[in-house]
Amino acid sequence: MYFDDYKDFPDAALNPKLLWEYRLSEFNFQEMRDVVVQRVIERGWPSDWYFILNRYGIDGVKEAIKNIAYLNDKDLNFVSQQFDIPLASMKCYEKKQLADQHWNS
Repeated sequence: MYFDDYKDFPDAALNPKLLWEYRLSEFNFQEMRDVVVQRVIERGWPSDWYFILNRYGIDGVKEAIKNIAYLNDKDLNFVSQQFDIPLASMKCYEKKQLADQHWNS
C-alpha cells in the first residue's frame, strides 16, 4: 500500500477545508467516518491520508470505502488497488453498474 508508513506520522492533522461546511468544534469524527474518508479520497493530501489511517485504522478505512455511495472512476480504482478491495464489494461500484449507461461512442 502506498501509505504503509502512516504510523510514522501519528500527529498528522486533517485539513479543515475538507469539511468546510461543518462546525469542527462539534464534529463527531467517529459517526461521520464515511464522509471524512470520502473527502480525503476525493481531495486529500498525504497528511490527510495519514490522519484517517491513524484515526480509523486500515480496517476502518476499508469499511468506510465499501460504504461510500459515489466515487469517480479514478478514485474508485485507486482505492480498490491500494486497499485490495474488490470492485464488486464497493457500494459505489454497484450503483454505477445499475445506472443506465449512455452510448459510448
